[in-house]
Amino acid sequence: MSIICGFIGLGLIGGSIAKAIKENRPDTRIIAYDINRDTLHAAFSEGIADQVTDRIDASFSPCDYIFLCAPVQKNDANLEAVKAVLSPDCLLTDVGSVKTDIHRHILEAGLEGQFIGGHPMAGSERVGYVNSKALLLQNAYYILTPTKAVPQAKVEAYRELVAGIGAIPLILDYGQHDYVTAAVSHLPHVIAASLVNLVRDSDSPDGIMKMIAAGGFKDITRIASSSAAMWQQICLTNTDNILSLLTSYIDSLSRIRDELAGREGEELYQLFDGARIYRDSFLNASSGPIKIVYSLNVDIADEPGALAAIATILALSQISIKNIGIAHNREMEDGVLRIEFYEEADIRKARSILTARGYTIYDKK
Repeated sequence: MSIICGFIGLGLIGGSIAKAIKENRPDTRIIAYDINRDTLHAAFSEGIADQVTDRIDASFSPCDYIFLCAPVQKNDANLEAVKAVLSPDCLLTDVGSVKTDIHRHILEAGLEGQFIGGHPMAGSERVGYVNSKALLLQNAYYILTPTKAVPQAKVEAYRELVAGIGAIPLILDYGQHDYVTAAVSHLPHVIAASLVNLVRDSDSPDGIMKMIAAGGFKDITRIASSSAAMWQQICLTNTDNILSLLTSYIDSLSRIRDELAGREGEELYQLFDGARIYRDSFLNASSGPIKIVYSLNVDIADEPGALAAIATILALSQISIKNIGIAHNREMEDGVLRIEFYEEADIRKARSILTARGYTIYDKK
């Protein structure tokens, strides 16, 4: 059965959801609003949006689903506009990474019988509709936080829609969602940012720390390159959970400091061994909020043209390279050349091609 979906905001996430729906359910009619006219023109010309509008109006009244995909700080105004044109049979959802705040606004608006919170746990450092793609959601967890007032039949229908676009639906209470994401996504961003700033403030005038920062440091602080504005908003909307977990983390650091001061070898061993065992039990998949990096290291000779040769081989094989560079500090890594890719399929293809040509490959964990 064909459906009508409305999108309030058509950036990276909204655009990716719209593209995934069109790809998997091509008979779906999509109506889109965005403040960026170029975005609307692109979505319409590509056949993703069947109808575009520069305002939230009665165009959205026939919708079976409406996705709130604008920045979180715009939700209040957008929600009021949507409420004025919302059909009683329409299901409203969002894509924010914090759910308590939107659930509170939904309750205040009297729309709890028509709302299922949504959090597609996928993303990219590249933003905007121009970088959206249906595959962004493939095999990514898509958390659903239905209110208790939503009929079970609507929850199941929406769960099937999410599964149908290639994502993995996971139903949670919105409070549990915010605590879980505070632990595995929000707090790590705070820690990464603070660690980067610690090194910046502790570095010598000639920047020796920055110069020799090895792969391990770069890996655990990679997420510090994320949008400052976005993480400011997340910290201000999921404050209590982040504070609670941050307090526990500070307590654990205090214990480690005491163990170091007391040279308590067994306790320090258990710290690292316990972390290793638990970390190794994680699935090596990209379905979490901190995305896996698709990279491999390659041994190359120290001679002119060696790096260019690999870049050419991959380019001729239509493999896009996200980043490439020499690993000058390889204390914790094998291989001279580190190559990052955009997709899992690219790294599999690159590994096969380079191995066949006699290169020694080291996969990143």
